[in-house]
Amino acid sequence: MPSPLETLKSRLADVNALRSATAMMDWDQQTYMPRGGAEARAEHLGILSRMAHETFVADETRRALDDAQGSAEGDDAAMIRVTRRDIDLATKLPTKLVEEKSKLAAIAHERWVEARAKSDFAGFAPTLERMFDIVREEAEHLGYTDHIYDALIDQYEEGATAAEVRAMFESIKGPQVALVKKIKEQPQVDDAFLYGNWDEGAQSKFTEHLAKAVGFDFERGRQDTAPHPFCTGWSVGDIRLTTRYKPYLGSAIFGTLHEAGHGMYEQGSPMAWDRTPLAGGVSLGLHESQSRLWENIVGRSRAFWERFLPGLKESFPAIGDVDLDTFYRAINKVEPSYIRVEADELTYNLHVLVRFELECDVLTGKLAVKDLPDAWNAKYEEYLGITPRNDAEGCLQDVHWSMGSIGYFPTYSMGNLLSYQIWTALQRDLGDTDALISSGDFASILTWLQDHVYSKGRKYSPKDLVRQVTGEAISSRSYLDGLERKYVEIYRL
Repeated sequence: MPSPLETLKSRLADVNALRSATAMMDWDQQTYMPRGGAEARAEHLGILSRMAHETFVADETRRALDDAQGSAEGDDAAMIRVTRRDIDLATKLPTKLVEEKSKLAAIAHERWVEARAKSDFAGFAPTLERMFDIVREEAEHLGYTDHIYDALIDQYEEGATAAEVRAMFESIKGPQVALVKKIKEQPQVDDAFLYGNWDEGAQSKFTEHLAKAVGFDFERGRQDTAPHPFCTGWSVGDIRLTTRYKPYLGSAIFGTLHEAGHGMYEQGSPMAWDRTPLAGGVSLGLHESQSRLWENIVGRSRAFWERFLPGLKESFPAIGDVDLDTFYRAINKVEPSYIRVEADELTYNLHVLVRFELECDVLTGKLAVKDLPDAWNAKYEEYLGITPRNDAEGCLQDVHWSMGSIGYFPTYSMGNLLSYQIWTALQRDLGDTDALISSGDFASILTWLQDHVYSKGRKYSPKDLVRQVTGEAISSRSYLDGLERKYVEIYRL
């Protein structure tokens, strides 16, 4: 007869298999599925999501959890703690609501793709309005004390609150605005050479070369294209990256490095935890810290392009005459822009702030979904000094709302802060990281991150893990100091 712990693990394996099937279908929908399959795919995803939810919250699962509680030690005890939190949250959500959200997300994705292509928010608004209604219902079922947003962000960043998010933005907004103001007074960097009609095959080959060089294991992963880059997976041994190709050469390069950061975090989970609740990143803030670390701190460094610029020139002869300093300054150009995923480091958090404030306004009834485009444009004018010319480069640019990922965006800014905070701790141990990067020794960096972050999976809470790695709670100090040093040099302030 199986032990209580074995019974629990068997139940969790069933749930994992069902969730993996939905993840695989979602990846396929965003990469290869013919548009005509959307309705059937929505039904499939709805049924599988319902089955996974029912299996997870079933009395049999909770009994197995309770029975295993007393005898579990070490990693098993951590797994039970994580599972109990997950099941407590899941139990609060009606199965019917879970199924409806999954079905709507599949349909909404196709409607979003079409709406963005036509820059037609009005055509997408009824679908988005229903998604906000569902998410509002979720928050009410989950419960909160101070603000409806607390219930939502807690699902992505355990223990985080709307008040903490506001405090985070307050801590960085003033210094970043002041630095941007200084930069505006200097001659602008010329990055025109990064725009053109770039061969997609050459981009694919070069970006995969970069991902492999920094440590993404293509024996346990692959890269494809999608309208909006993302990383997903259903096993430590099967992690999928996507990128996209645009007239800006950096789009695919930095999109790939960003998603590879996510991918290496997932690949770094202990194999013994594969397909259990302990595997994977502990929170989206920690996850974004790794995508932003590899994209910005490593990928946009001078040392990185000391190593890779010659190869980039071979792949794209049109930039053959560009020297290292010109290239380095161009990929770090500071200029307000419309698209979040291609924003520079200094203005990026303002893009996130817009989304956070709009989500709060819609959730609390202060703003109607149909009025999002005007509200979006007004905030871009206020915070960035620019007004989107159409909905595609405005409120239709992100995929997240169509997926029901509302309450997610602040984790991008948390990741920005944590990327520098973790990098500071890494530098204390490894010393001259520029020498490591320029020599191609990414293994030393990856090994440190593996030992201190990736291998921990979900064993510790996000806040506990941050303290373990950095010695302090999340802070803006390293982030602001790092940006100040970098951009004072680039713009010769």
